[in-house]
Amino acid sequence: MKYLPLIWSGIWRKPLRTALIFLQVCVAFALFGVLQGMKTGMDRAIANTRADVLYTGPAVFGGAPLSIASLSRLQSIPGVKTVLFNYGMLTFYQKPTQPVYVLAIPPNDVVRTIDPEDFTVQRKDLEALRKTRTGILITADIGKKYGWHIGDKIPLTSSTLQTNGSPTWTFDIVGMATLHDRGEGSFVFANYYYIDEARALDKGTVSHFLVVVSDPKQAADVSDAIDLAFANSASPTLTASFRERSQQTMQSLGDLNFAIHSILSAVLVALLFSTATMMMQTVRERTPDLAVLKTLGFGNRTLVLLIAAESLLVCIASSLAGLALAWMAFPLATKYMAGLSMPIDVVAFGILGAVLVALISVSVPGLRAARLNIIDALARR
Repeated sequence: MKYLPLIWSGIWRKPLRTALIFLQVCVAFALFGVLQGMKTGMDRAIANTRADVLYTGPAVFGGAPLSIASLSRLQSIPGVKTVLFNYGMLTFYQKPTQPVYVLAIPPNDVVRTIDPEDFTVQRKDLEALRKTRTGILITADIGKKYGWHIGDKIPLTSSTLQTNGSPTWTFDIVGMATLHDRGEGSFVFANYYYIDEARALDKGTVSHFLVVVSDPKQAADVSDAIDLAFANSASPTLTASFRERSQQTMQSLGDLNFAIHSILSAVLVALLFSTATMMMQTVRERTPDLAVLKTLGFGNRTLVLLIAAESLLVCIASSLAGLALAWMAFPLATKYMAGLSMPIDVVAFGILGAVLVALISVSVPGLRAARLNIIDALARR
């Protein structure tokens, strides 16, 4: 503690230069926190995605919908525990700029248990949906968005025509549901059997099946077995677990690891050059002061430690400020990509990086200070 006044005065000897170093390090580590936190958050989100729930849809995107008659065949495949199905219908409320996605589901208890992490509904609300064929369940977000309440009748327009030729579907709001997804403000949940009975085309079909397997380790084998069973049917399937689909989505973005590491490497190298240059300039300007300290009995090791302490204090403080900015940015990012977070190990790794930057940038100036000749320094030679 007795050296703290020396360290503090050394840091603020040139306030503008210190502020510039602080800003550079802060921006660099804010970028590090956002990029590395995003990558780590995505990896953890994928790892936490369920591997025991399979998505079974048409083998070709936009292909023919699957027959609901396939349900019993899916349930008979070894390793399959539970099967759920749904049908999606795009509608609009009042005007084309207000889309509402109607997800038609069977109103049974399987809905409540198949994916409780993403979709939750109370038993009484599901029972109300079962009893009211024209009923829908709304989320809190879409209710707030359009001012809907339980008991309201909602007209929705769709390109999916009813048997009477009308494009307008009138639903009764009978309950609430929660969809833990950024698209919650666009979804409502309808009774599948009403939709299937009332629509003019594609009766007896579903958009896709959700298959729960008994053992997540056998998810790949069960996926292959499902696709093989329907390979020669009129509607071949493509099956993958929720985790596998998340991984495929990430891969479609390209080599994110390489891009992030390349950007961060370039930023850190540039940061090292700039901080090392500024530290060299600082030590050069303070040569007479360092010579006086040596004259007073400060050893070479003590001078090096004092300079290193200055660099460490500035770099660690500014890196923490940058990581704090990155941490504050993540709640905004989750509005566009659900599940993102900045794990604590990213903060720890960032602080370690700041320590390395400080020590590397001060290594040459510290060595110069240690080799300083008192007579030459006082003579400014």
